[in-house]
Amino acid sequence: MPVKPSQYWRTETEKETHAVSAGTMDPESASFLGVYSESFLNAVDAALTNFESDVRELAPTSDAQVLAAVERVVLALNRVNQEETGGSIDTDEREQICLFIDEALTEHGIDVGELAARQQVSRYAITDRWREW
Repeated sequence: MPVKPSQYWRTETEKETHAVSAGTMDPESASFLGVYSESFLNAVDAALTNFESDVRELAPTSDAQVLAAVERVVLALNRVNQEETGGSIDTDEREQICLFIDEALTEHGIDVGELAARQQVSRYAITDRWREW
């Protein structure tokens, strides 16, 4: 499975924390510090971990199953974005999450481009019908 965006955000936050502590980075230059709370990161992690589990159980030939898994993760992330403090899913996060979903499905043998075409949407728009972020 690809690296979860929340893992990337956590790692970058830790790097900046160490750099600021060491005096090698000005806190005002940090782009991750203070952006994500641990509870926000944990909630995103949980939603994406559940999606990974769903993907492992999918029949790659069933559009309905694949789209149901995408819908579940998108709705879970909608809840995270609405309910968790200390973070939000904005443009950069959205792009990373959509890429993660695409890569996870692709690694499982699902041709996301063909799936999207059958749904009459672009490859990167398969989340759009449920997504609020």
